[in-house]
Amino acid sequence: MSICIEHIRKQFGAFKALDDISLDIRSGELLALLGPSGCGKTTLLRIIAGLESPDSGTIYFSGEDTTHVHVRERQVGFVFQHYALFRHMTVFENVAFGLRVKHRSVRPSEAAIRKKVHDLLGLVQLDWLADRYPSQLSGGQRQRIALARALAVEPKVLLLDEPFGALDAKVRKELRRWLRQLHDELHVTTIFVTHDQEEALEVADRVVVMNQGRIEQEGAPQEVWEHPASPFVYGFLGDVNLFHGRVEDGELLVGAQGMSIPLQGSAPHQTRATEGKAYVRPHDFEVQRVTPGASGLAAQLVRAVVVGPMARLELTLPQQDANAPAQIIEAHIPASRYAEQAYAEGETLLLTPRKAKVFMDYEGFDPGI
Repeated sequence: MSICIEHIRKQFGAFKALDDISLDIRSGELLALLGPSGCGKTTLLRIIAGLESPDSGTIYFSGEDTTHVHVRERQVGFVFQHYALFRHMTVFENVAFGLRVKHRSVRPSEAAIRKKVHDLLGLVQLDWLADRYPSQLSGGQRQRIALARALAVEPKVLLLDEPFGALDAKVRKELRRWLRQLHDELHVTTIFVTHDQEEALEVADRVVVMNQGRIEQEGAPQEVWEHPASPFVYGFLGDVNLFHGRVEDGELLVGAQGMSIPLQGSAPHQTRATEGKAYVRPHDFEVQRVTPGASGLAAQLVRAVVVGPMARLELTLPQQDANAPAQIIEAHIPASRYAEQAYAEGETLLLTPRKAKVFMDYEGFDPGI
């Protein structure tokens, strides 16, 4: 089932939860709504489900206006962060619940229900737990059962609200892989809400990044990662270093000493000085010792942490104001290179960005390295 969202607005008192949201979701797509707490992603999910009503705008399911259709008639399945399983029911009874409460005219026979439940438990690889109660299951098992229960009524749309947020990191990773495989088997239109960037980028066909009730960017995971459309998206997707400076003659000048980040690529030659911000990811720095004639950012190494194959370096830039807190820069290099170079804490190193993104107030100028 395809979903078309047109100009949805929602306000709670003075708080604007959704501000003119428009989005097309393709049939069979696995879409992630990604953003920080309070950005409006869960409100949008609840409006799609029919649990909330928009102040204005329209929701279409396969071309039909469903804006005011009751939640029971939308044929959607839900999975929430905290499982919402019935404690007094066994796993089998939990999964069967949605089928047994259907109206008599459309309710399957008991034999059909039993077959359906056993098939679903096999699908989520937990058929051997049918007679257990939720309290006897792990968090990951409970979430799989919650998903099986949502699928029992054969929804046309599956909605997941932070489905793995309450689980530990290892279980979350396993369930992400499992959800992707399950979706590839079923091809049910699926929308899941998350604030976990890694989760969204790893699982989804398409990522929609939200902020303050608006869509900042949408696209394939790799596209959003490689080409962030705004400072917010760049800063939200993974670790990043931020530099403030002035853009002049093709360079971003940083700090009182005029340290520069050269601007290359398709950017036009800039002659008028403009305030700018440069975003550099930790792994996009070239790190070396200071040598005569070399250009880059001179920074002092204050701490190095080696974890597995990667060394994480924390460095500080010289400050114009002695009373101001030092700016911390994070750079990642291979642990083998760190050991080979034997960098010492307190040593001054030269940082050269291999890739950066500059955003400025000067409209129409968006240089990139």
